[in-house]
Amino acid sequence: MESSFTLLIGGVVLLLGIPTGDFLAKITKEELGENQKYLRIITLVSFVGALVSLILGEDIFLFSFLFISIVTSRSLAGKKSKK
Repeated sequence: MESSFTLLIGGVVLLLGIPTGDFLAKITKEELGENQKYLRIITLVSFVGALVSLILGEDIFLFSFLFISIVTSRSLAGKKSKK
């Protein structure tokens, strides 16, 4: 029961990463243009960290890395669609 509750809370928090990334893309247009390569690196490192956390069974790191990956990728997607 506790595990399913943790997954439910984690899923809700991950879903909140989508509007957060869109919001950040909207308010930081100038910074996104200059630092796009760094955001791609952060997204890649976060995704790799999430895979390692999944293998090791560390839920807190898994959800943290996935949240960072979702927010940065949505920020990049928001920047591309605004061009």
